[in-house]
Amino acid sequence: MADRPQPSFVQSLIAGGAAGTSVDLLFFPIDTVKTRLQSPQGFVKAGGFRGIYKGVGSVVVGSSPGAAVFFATYDTLKRNLPVHGPLNHMIAASFGEVAACLVRVPTEVIKTRTQTSSYGAAGKSSWGAAKLVFANHGWGGFYRGFGITVMREIPFTSIQFPLYELFKVQLAKKLGHKTLPAYEAAACGSVAGGIAAALTTPLDVLKTRVMLDTRNAAHGPSPSLVNRFRTIYVTEGWKALFAGVVPRTLWISAGGAVFLGMYEFTMNNLLLQS
Repeated sequence: MADRPQPSFVQSLIAGGAAGTSVDLLFFPIDTVKTRLQSPQGFVKAGGFRGIYKGVGSVVVGSSPGAAVFFATYDTLKRNLPVHGPLNHMIAASFGEVAACLVRVPTEVIKTRTQTSSYGAAGKSSWGAAKLVFANHGWGGFYRGFGITVMREIPFTSIQFPLYELFKVQLAKKLGHKTLPAYEAAACGSVAGGIAAALTTPLDVLKTRVMLDTRNAAHGPSPSLVNRFRTIYVTEGWKALFAGVVPRTLWISAGGAVFLGMYEFTMNNLLLQS
């Protein structure tokens, strides 16, 4: 597959922002269902199928800059790292995710607490939940779960992006294309995303539980990730560690198609052509 012109930092920002906004808004209801399935109070008490767009405000604010930061970092490192092949993609994507989490985690905290009505009527909107997070936990409250989010995203992206790049190369060879059109790249992104999503579901469950923990740190330390994992396994069984695996896999599989397809479309048809 012939190399296309290398995108600039700004082009990666624009294409990434378009990709992130498209996928998060389109598949938000599925994300809500997944989050409520993983909630410790149970699916029905967390809201069931009611108000499946609760928390969308935080996504509108954070989705575009988070995805933009990821792709700007990923594309820049992919060009400049001294290693090549899958290791290049793993390292570039991992650093991209860490950078993106600085933007994404605060919006995730607000989103998950709004989706599950963690604050009751006072936090029924994204803005209301954000005010309560700050009032109860200060600025640090917006980064609750940062560590486990990074721990989830690095394995996820280390699986997804090498597979995505591999699938693109192999499909292009099979079809005799120099460059894959966006819809074919989207198919590669869908398969790669679905595989990565299913394999990393236990980490996603841990991330959700940490973000939904509204206890004040002043009243004692929070449980460690190992203790949380053990508690879930002992009290709820191993199936709880895969709670929401079906909607998560379906959402990220479909979302991977939209996310990476929109990125490729924006980059190939709107930016590199101009």
